[in-house]
Amino acid sequence: MTERETDRIIEMAWEDRTPFEAIETQFGVNESDVIKLMRRELKESSFKMWRKRVNSGVSKKHLKKRNPHIERFKCSRQRSISLNKIS
Repeated sequence: MTERETDRIIEMAWEDRTPFEAIETQFGVNESDVIKLMRRELKESSFKMWRKRVNSGVSKKHLKKRNPHIERFKCSRQRSISLNKIS
């Protein structure tokens, strides 16, 4: 995985409205691997804050827990095509 891909995964994981399923679809990295990556790349306090937010119910990181009426978040850096790989 390149540094740019790692940075993009962290950016997507940090965003509450981007589900883990989107990260897995785009980068082939499942939820447990995202957690490992976040633990490795973030400061300990930042990782703990992120995990607390993801587990608190505030975050909508899982499609099954998300209100179906929430519109899909689209980052300004995201391409308009599917499988948003960094070029």
